[in-house]
Amino acid sequence: MWNHIVQDATDGPGVVIRVKAIPNAKHPGVGGALGDRLKVKVNAPPEGGKANAAICELIAVRLGVKASAVQVVDGATSPEKTVRAEGVSAQDAITLLA
Repeated sequence: MWNHIVQDATDGPGVVIRVKAIPNAKHPGVGGALGDRLKVKVNAPPEGGKANAAICELIAVRLGVKASAVQVVDGATSPEKTVRAEGVSAQDAITLLA
């Protein structure tokens, strides 16, 4: 199941992660798998890119990479997003996020 959520990037080193964003959450964190996506709860609002930035920062901390190594590459205005992280393999990302 995690192989559908986290995959090696096809356009260079790094991984892509399918995310279901939960903005304005009381308790931010990575909530595990939700269908074919990783549930990520942040307390930032979904306005002005604040939730996207918080998602990237939270994923970066979990993966042990710099925040600048994580970015939303698809779905910036949608709760269903694709995030790209550099500096980590898919197998390591699965271990760190699961």
